[in-house]
Amino acid sequence: MKLIDSHCHFDFDAFAPDRNWVWQRCMAAGVSRMIIPGVCEAQWQPLADLVQDQPGWYAAAGIHPWWVGKIQDLTVSAEGLDQLGHALTSHLRKYACVAVGECGLDTTIETPLALQEAVFRLQIEVACALQLPLVLHVHRTHNAVLRLLKHYRPPRGGVVHAFSGSEQMAGDYWQLGFYLGVGGAITYPRATKTRRTFSRVPLESLLLESDAPDMPLSDRQGQRNSPEYLPLIAAELAKLRGVSADEIANTTRHNTETVFSL
Repeated sequence: MKLIDSHCHFDFDAFAPDRNWVWQRCMAAGVSRMIIPGVCEAQWQPLADLVQDQPGWYAAAGIHPWWVGKIQDLTVSAEGLDQLGHALTSHLRKYACVAVGECGLDTTIETPLALQEAVFRLQIEVACALQLPLVLHVHRTHNAVLRLLKHYRPPRGGVVHAFSGSEQMAGDYWQLGFYLGVGGAITYPRATKTRRTFSRVPLESLLLESDAPDMPLSDRQGQRNSPEYLPLIAAELAKLRGVSADEIANTTRHNTETVFSL
């Protein structure tokens, strides 16, 4: 199988001791390309430097909602947001990033939702202006995110990372041009709603992702997750849908190439 990990934080410190060895194991397992999202401004440049000499690694740039509250002196003022938008736009252009994100909304953190939404709106506007897809983090905020997407109608769509919503909600995103990220959650038997949704939605709407070093697979709780385990996610999705692992690999690879213009 030839697989693409559509969401992997391979630049995180968890991989610093053995990143090259992990990548060798990935390639041996059939994982030959990956998308590495941005999470904060300080990380954008080191990530760009990391992927520069790796033809199979692609960088995105954005501000994850968990990092919004850590931005020094950021307010919802037009001036502060303009400065942030300029920095993001400049970086995306200079380093030919494949997407804007990881960005979105999350009600489980202390950062006020109004501030999160201001930064999220900014990133949607940048994605629209640069004709880039969005990589979305959506945690208990599907209605709010869908409302914004319907307002802006990003022309290149994107992907809802770690999707765990209903089949109907999946259809709402798909109609707006957003693919759905399938990760290790489907390997947990108790994740009945997520497993049912991914067994029914169009295969043409799905991407595979590890979210490594987070979201470990079932029976690996407490361990570092790795993109080398992506074939296990593909195999589980194939079992859920009653198709071959090769069909899962071929279709999700094509989907990932399409959304990120690889």
